[in-house]
Amino acid sequence: MAKYDETSIKILEGLEAVRKRPGMYIGSTDKRGLHHLIWEIVDNSIDEIINGYGDYIKIVLHKDGSVTIADNGRGVPIGMHESGKSTPEVIYTILHAGGKFEEGNYKVSGGLHGVGASVVNALSERMDVLIYRDGKISNIRFKDGGVVEEELKTVGTTNKTGTVVTFLPDYSIFKNCNFSYTTICERMQESAFLIPNVTIEVIDEDSKREVKYHYEAGLTNFVEYMNEGKNTLHKVLNFSGTKNNIEVNIAMQYTDTYNENIISFVNNVKTSDGGTHEVGFKTGITKAFNDYVKMNNLFKGKDNTFDGSDVREGLSVVINLRIPEGLLQFEGQTKGKLGTPEARSITESVTYENIKFFLEENKDIALNIVDKASRSKVAREAARKAREDARNGKGKNKVEKILSGKLAQATSKNPKINELFLVEGDSAGGSAKSGRDRKFQAILPLRGKVINAEKSSEAEILKNEEINTIIHTIGAGLGSDFVAEDSNYDKVIIMTDADVDGSHIQILLLTFFYRFMRPLIEAGKLYIAKPPLYKIDYGKKHFYAYSDDERFKIVSENQGKPDISRNKGLGEMNPDELWDTTMNPDTRTLVRVNIYDASLAEKRVNVLMGDKVEPRKEWIEENIIFTMEDDYRVEG
Repeated sequence: MAKYDETSIKILEGLEAVRKRPGMYIGSTDKRGLHHLIWEIVDNSIDEIINGYGDYIKIVLHKDGSVTIADNGRGVPIGMHESGKSTPEVIYTILHAGGKFEEGNYKVSGGLHGVGASVVNALSERMDVLIYRDGKISNIRFKDGGVVEEELKTVGTTNKTGTVVTFLPDYSIFKNCNFSYTTICERMQESAFLIPNVTIEVIDEDSKREVKYHYEAGLTNFVEYMNEGKNTLHKVLNFSGTKNNIEVNIAMQYTDTYNENIISFVNNVKTSDGGTHEVGFKTGITKAFNDYVKMNNLFKGKDNTFDGSDVREGLSVVINLRIPEGLLQFEGQTKGKLGTPEARSITESVTYENIKFFLEENKDIALNIVDKASRSKVAREAARKAREDARNGKGKNKVEKILSGKLAQATSKNPKINELFLVEGDSAGGSAKSGRDRKFQAILPLRGKVINAEKSSEAEILKNEEINTIIHTIGAGLGSDFVAEDSNYDKVIIMTDADVDGSHIQILLLTFFYRFMRPLIEAGKLYIAKPPLYKIDYGKKHFYAYSDDERFKIVSENQGKPDISRNKGLGEMNPDELWDTTMNPDTRTLVRVNIYDASLAEKRVNVLMGDKVEPRKEWIEENIIFTMEDDYRVEG
């Protein structure tokens, strides 16, 4: 047994802690973590710009895997720090050192508050910082995760200001990762939307691609971009207001779709988990519509109010707040959810006043939206009644008829442990039914064609037999009335063949869940099963490979001639194999479906599954590499 005494307690000095536990600082060491290095340096440039210093950012991806980020802000201070080191050395090597702590330097800021630049240095093989400030061009170099290679020195004179950071990530930490031009462009375009009149340039030296983003109309352009290809009900409504030094900027537009799409930011940092500003917006818009319909006597009968989900159906909105450091509060360790109490009342007030005025001044548009909300209200109440009837036993025969002969139910009735496998075809369904653990695993074979939910109304969706079966099996409603907590299953697992047809069914199902059961995804209950691509036999020894790299690794580590077979379909696997490789919780690999970026997810679904062919063709040509084996790999 290892000795555990006072000599076992280690203190990680400086950047050593970052290299030892990088996930604590950037979330992960996969592709998302790699790109987070760029976001941290870019956030410093953005903080300069939103505080009134500079209007230009340039990102260059170099052929050797390094990246350069340049801005025309004030430039990093170049004087000696009170610690006895040069200020750039302090900023890029010491955690929690930065100008954002000193009151008055930045009115608002994002980033990791003095951690970002030093963390990037810690996780880089080398870093070079060029500073234009005080009429001088200054330079400092680092290597091996933050070791000073060349002290700060003057290398020229200039009349410009700004900072240029070039770093080469340590790819021994970020294994099998590369920067994605597409991913960087998407993030930078979003930043350009949020900062009117900024110019952001992205260049990829390897592919010789480059793009510039510059938007005069800011959030209005953002919403127009989100709703490209959709039928909109009016021009984008853009409004703002400032109270108690909190600045609220909102742009919104209704479409004829069924889903709401709310994206929020604070100081240009995305609040993916919402918070007080989103609550304030929802309260304000609901109150504005209800006051409008009451004032104009548009409802008949006793129940003359809308629910929030009714007035938000088909709404795309971007909310961006700027909050001074002294008032800024986030919930939890990440910045995903705003907690500032004042932000709720201020956002509610600004929203209510502006939407009320908009409705009063645009009667035809107002009536059109009210009519849409009324239809949502009717559908929601009908769905609620149907769910109550089902709970009370009414309509039970209808549900049983829909599910009879299709669903192989689990013997357990506990929704906290049960799993539902959506399986492609009867053959795979047969293997899955035989191989499963009947206690907690249910199997639903999909026999017919799954409808494309991106091109279909809710009424059309309900007419599709396969989708209708899924809805009744999960038992938690549909659309705005869907409640993830009511699901009959803790995990809904899409299990299709590892071929083109299987991928197509998988995409159609993902589109349906995103459009009509999105809370299921947000609750972390939707998964994709990963059956093995290859079976590799060495006599009595059997291996399964889930990728080409894994196949090569198995072959290189074993002696003799292997018998390698490509698994074409789940139905060809015997039940024991299917259980061991794909269904057994102890040995299987499941991919949880997440929505990391709401605006990007919305755009992806619309481009890849919508009516317009040209945007889909462009995305496929840029992001998918086809091989002679008809496999594919997605870049980015």
